Amino acid sequence: MLERRPPICNEPGCSNTRAQEGEVEHFDRSDGVVLTTKAGFFNMPQYVALLGSINVGGNRLKMADLKAALEAEGFRKVTMVAASGNVLFEHDEAADAKLEDRIAGIVRQRFDIETFAVVRSKAELEAAVAGNPFSGENEDKFVHTIFVQQPLDRKAFEAFATGYPGPERLAAGTREFFVDFREGVADSKLGQAMRKTFKVRGTARNVRSLRRMIETMD
Repeated sequence: MLERRPPICNEPGCSNTRAQEGEVEHFDRSDGVVLTTKAGFFNMPQYVALLGSINVGGNRLKMADLKAALEAEGFRKVTMVAASGNVLFEHDEAADAKLEDRIAGIVRQRFDIETFAVVRSKAELEAAVAGNPFSGENEDKFVHTIFVQQPLDRKAFEAFATGYPGPERLAAGTREFFVDFREGVADSKLGQAMRKTFKVRGTARNVRSLRRMIETMD
């Protein structure tokens, strides 16, 4: 955890100097994330958490309650964007499995809902749209990115995709894969087929939702 020291120090031995008004100081973390201060406040990295299994079946969760729970645990500037299960926030931890597990743990402990979280930065969301080979070839609501927690097993995925009869089109990414649902999601058998032959846990967002998230982020 980064120690929050004010960027103004005139005491002997202090390594920083008094910041002039408007001056920005940078604090480099070991994980590569840079925090900056201006007028004595940290600008924390901004992320979006994509929650799976929220508001489907019996897992009903009010977004206002989720917002309050995350803020109570130290998450800053928490907002919901582009429907339920998409949580925009700032945090000084890196966007890794530890942070994802922490978010899922809060939902489990506070609301007794089994979920999982995939945390991504704005740049990663932009890459998920730009890297989708089906984006622009069909309506945004039918073209999805499925975000997975671990790096995608491309060999296993491509073996599945080769034998899958469709009608959906599939393509592999890195920590995601892409699906063009052609004419609709409701009647798709893709999820059922994948659970039988290819073990992956992911949560899907269509291109329209992703664009809205990107527009909302700083």
